[in-house]
Amino acid sequence: MRNSDRLHAAWLLVALLCSGCASQGTTPGTQPQTSQPSPEYEQSDIAREAEKFFGAGARGLADVLNKIFSEQGRPNAYIVGEEGGGAFGVGVRYGRGTLHISDGTVRDVYWTGPSIGFDVGGNAAKAFVLIYDLPSVDNIFQRYPGVDGSLYFVGGVGANYNRSGDIVLAPVRFGVGWRQGISIGYLHVTEQASWIPF
Repeated sequence: MRNSDRLHAAWLLVALLCSGCASQGTTPGTQPQTSQPSPEYEQSDIAREAEKFFGAGARGLADVLNKIFSEQGRPNAYIVGEEGGGAFGVGVRYGRGTLHISDGTVRDVYWTGPSIGFDVGGNAAKAFVLIYDLPSVDNIFQRYPGVDGSLYFVGGVGANYNRSGDIVLAPVRFGVGWRQGISIGYLHVTEQASWIPF
């Protein structure tokens, strides 16, 4: 199969996987909230929390955070956690962490995500996820389509965007292992851990 055929097939599969993700806005059985997003975090507060979480060895962290803030502004929530995954064309990702909202809400969350594309390898990483325009804690539980490797990578720190409606997730990752390439998929944030990546 030619490369162009493979790419076309990959796009079709991703379209099927993600169909309805952006338009649904919530997981089945939930209703969208209409409350306003809570106050936003200052960049200095986020930088301090990220440095504390990743440690001094996260070279490139400041550059990645500056890039995200310059494009997205100030978040009103963030997640600190860890994840692992692997890929050989088709990939999976599993993570768990703690959601912090600027109104003081703290909650455990989990996420999974399938992907497809030119992506090979496996890795374990710390994940610091900046979240924009989150109206309430219940709105976090849905699927967020995105493109891995599409945003920025400096040193050992990388980031990309995932979006569903007005809510944007910007996962910043720093970890060990070897995984490279570009892939298309989504993150599915849930209340309970699951081994099903979809």
